[in-house]
Amino acid sequence: MIEIKNLSCAFNTKTILQNINLNIQSHLCILGANGSGKSTLAKAVCGLIEQGGEVSINATNIKELSLIQKARLISYIPAKLEIYDSFISVEEFVLLGRFPYKRSFFEYSDKDKNIVQETLDFLKISHLKEHPLSSLSSGEQQLTLIAQALAQESEIMIFDEPTANLDPHNTKIIAQYIKGLKEHHQVILITHDLHLASYFNADVAFIKNKTLTLYTQNFFNDATLSELYNVNFKGLVAQYD
Repeated sequence: MIEIKNLSCAFNTKTILQNINLNIQSHLCILGANGSGKSTLAKAVCGLIEQGGEVSINATNIKELSLIQKARLISYIPAKLEIYDSFISVEEFVLLGRFPYKRSFFEYSDKDKNIVQETLDFLKISHLKEHPLSSLSSGEQQLTLIAQALAQESEIMIFDEPTANLDPHNTKIIAQYIKGLKEHHQVILITHDLHLASYFNADVAFIKNKTLTLYTQNFFNDATLSELYNVNFKGLVAQYD
């Protein structure tokens, strides 16, 4: 469980989030306009940025956790794969997800390698394992990011705009995988795609004017959406099954 108390975040002199209080006991979808603070909230929960207030995971303040402990508890999957080494292969990149479990600094164990292979097989990208990251399509890069997060075996997985740069076909594939992960992980989804959010089928945290409102039901109806987005809605249907 994630507990957020009086969370505030600012960059320079601009306040992004103010006095956020939220208990996340299960899966959650975070929505809001561009620049509303969705990614800021996710990074604060992971301990990736400085914040005022308190964030606890399983009753432990994240500031008291080591990097290894945090990595075993929670993983953050960004919208885009940043390639710092054009020649690193898919397999090598996914193996980095096993770093919190390494016993030797110089090499990964057979168990680590087996977990990576099983993950690549599960996501049906094992044929790409020797390919350099720079040669992958956008959809393949997103699957590789998911593979690394799965290999990390964190309890909680946060996806930040996972379909932002994908075509409809790859969006469908990623949506199905993310929804399936709910069986074994606590999943938090950040998206601007209302179809994906509806398909994900979880409580919704909507960020607006630096504050957060939690919706446990009746979010995806025309009246609520029209009020929040200031646009007339006439039906929203999940389209990924």
